[in-house]
Amino acid sequence: MPHPTTIPAQLLQVQERIQQACVTAARDPLSVRLLAVSKTFPASQVAEAFAAGQTAFGENYIQEAVEKITALAHLPLEWHCIGPIQSNKTRLVAEHFDWVHSLDRLKIAQRLSEQRPDNLAPLNVCLQINIDGGSTKSGVAPQEALALAQAVAQLPRLRLRGIMTIPEPSENFASASKAHRDARALFDALCQSGLALDTLSMGMSADLEAAISEGSTMVRVGSAIFGGRA
Repeated sequence: MPHPTTIPAQLLQVQERIQQACVTAARDPLSVRLLAVSKTFPASQVAEAFAAGQTAFGENYIQEAVEKITALAHLPLEWHCIGPIQSNKTRLVAEHFDWVHSLDRLKIAQRLSEQRPDNLAPLNVCLQINIDGGSTKSGVAPQEALALAQAVAQLPRLRLRGIMTIPEPSENFASASKAHRDARALFDALCQSGLALDTLSMGMSADLEAAISEGSTMVRVGSAIFGGRA
């Protein structure tokens, strides 16, 4: 685990990668948000990244995340759930998170909608799409995305924002771009169906340039900011 003082420098390097990828793709750098994936890293390192200007953090493990959210409640942070959600964890997610990227079942969406407290803003949600049929198996199949999206969009206390993908690791820029291009095409099709979407959550430490070249609006970066996980 790196010494915490390296976090601001690594955050800056990632921001520079995003900026350069946007320049290469002829896109406005402000059109891509950075989500710092802080799973397995302590609250102290999240605070370190916040002090360096990062405000949005992604977590995979709900119980661990809630402990950090509680510990850092005094900071104006935005928390994104990017891991699988079981039925017995929906209340924790509904009560503590600002975003969910990993929605792939209507039942979970209904529970989040019912359990979202009235005093909080609607929960921002993205559908997780298994874009390349990868063995990860999480995510709804692309051909089932429209029906799920239309159902989720009707639920109160939720705001459907877009889609999220985690393609299989790629050998090179070209093969990474293919999965991201497919995701962009699906996103465009959902928008053309009348859904008001604005978020394409794709790209991680290894492939953020390819994702940005294909239209990602939010990249999820962990190891390049916080270092390798134990």
